Amino acid sequence: MIDKTFYKNNGPFTLAQIAKITGAVLTDESKARTKIKEIATMEKAGADDICFFYDRKAKEKAANIKAKACITNDDLKTWIPYGVIVLVCPDPKQAFLRLNQAFYAEYEPSAGIDASAQIDKSAKIGKNCFIGAHVVIEENVIIGDNCRLEAGCVVTRGCKIGNNCRIGANAYISYCIMGNDCYIYSGTRIGCDGFGFNFENGRHVRIPQIGRVIIGNDVEVGANTCIDRGALDDTVIGDGCRIDNLVQIAHNDKLGRGCVIVSQTGIAGSCTFGDYVVCGGQSGFADHLMVGSGAQIAAQSGVMRDIEPGAVVMGSPTVPFKDFMRQVAFLQRNSKK
Repeated sequence: MIDKTFYKNNGPFTLAQIAKITGAVLTDESKARTKIKEIATMEKAGADDICFFYDRKAKEKAANIKAKACITNDDLKTWIPYGVIVLVCPDPKQAFLRLNQAFYAEYEPSAGIDASAQIDKSAKIGKNCFIGAHVVIEENVIIGDNCRLEAGCVVTRGCKIGNNCRIGANAYISYCIMGNDCYIYSGTRIGCDGFGFNFENGRHVRIPQIGRVIIGNDVEVGANTCIDRGALDDTVIGDGCRIDNLVQIAHNDKLGRGCVIVSQTGIAGSCTFGDYVVCGGQSGFADHLMVGSGAQIAAQSGVMRDIEPGAVVMGSPTVPFKDFMRQVAFLQRNSKK
């Protein structure tokens, strides 16, 4: 059961409503008015709950479903026990996401500015914004409508944040132009100095970093991730990117649309990614690389040269995925000799 301390339950919903929300077909129309109070897993769902079954590997668990109803696809519906009301749709996982969004919501704070917030007189704050405790907004900052700035976050001078953005607690935003519908998670650091030094007379001399960070629309940046501003050119994060926790994106990097960067990935400076690149966790990139659109880089890979569009690579240094598996097979065979 979802903890109502943290999430609001918008239910109950009838099965007819659920079918409309999810795009599923109710196999027994006589049950259309049956009410569902919660979403639960197959293992934990009870008499007032609905669950989802979309993985054939879980068919043994499906046989023990005790939920009131279950959403599945046409191929898997025969595994649902008798007595459980079945709803059928082509993509039960997508149906789960839709129903989850309808059923549950985080508690939203009311619009307003906390008395402890420090906002420069030159800053412009849009309509219906929430500004939390000890937020700092410096001079000439522009905040769009319907934004949520949580406790302790800092937005430094000249930054622009679009509409419907959420900046998490203790996040730091500087030298940044941000689009609409972005979510910057707690503790994230955007726009700090890039790691640039020149070795002179026995010491490392800091190179001024005078670029910006440009973030598109509908971007999410995970907790404690760092995105450095450019040294001269801008660091750019394209529309629709999803960046996980604890990621390092260095100065002058440019990500295309819809890239997915998983936790603990490190991207050195001046790399350019195409659209919809996927990087597995703990992958690492040397500087000045080109990664083509649609490329997939497996977890813990070390990328030292350019990656062609659509390539699937793995290993350190990276090789095509099939070559990597051949290497593994070869090593396993020879280790037994």
